[in-house]
Amino acid sequence: MRASPVFLCLLSVSCWLNLMPTAGVKIFHFGACRVSMSVTEIRAGFTAIKANIQSRDPIRSLSILSHPHSLHKVKSSDRCCITHQLFTFYVDKVFKHCRTEDSFVNRKISSIANSFLSLRRKLGQCHEQNNCVCGEESTEKFKQILANYEGLNVTSAAMKSLGELDILLDWMEKSR
Repeated sequence: MRASPVFLCLLSVSCWLNLMPTAGVKIFHFGACRVSMSVTEIRAGFTAIKANIQSRDPIRSLSILSHPHSLHKVKSSDRCCITHQLFTFYVDKVFKHCRTEDSFVNRKISSIANSFLSLRRKLGQCHEQNNCVCGEESTEKFKQILANYEGLNVTSAAMKSLGELDILLDWMEKSR
């Protein structure tokens, strides 16, 4: 029995489409770790709620992520560690305290949190294989971020950190 040319053509196109990367999915190199993620999807969710979240920030003179040199000049070998720490920070501290009266905003926050949880798992696997070593520099930079966060009350700190998500996304894209 011979396959029809139309069937073979459709099968070829189907296979080719399955091999193409999903729109917006990029491979990020964090030191020795490689992680695929859709920053476009995360950024779109954040953009939809950014004005709402940032309007809830009562202290505009302070920054958690862009405190002098928090994410600047991180060595390539430390990127995996600090990125893993930041995803853990957002999942364990920030997203838990970012609830609003607006269900649309809450759904977007939940969607972003799920993306971060997935990315944390991927980096966690790399960390478990000892490909994600934490150097002194990344440890100190993360301690500074935590100190900035813990200097505020929990809800204000969480909203401020969520409002600064574009700083983290920009840093990740620049360090690709």
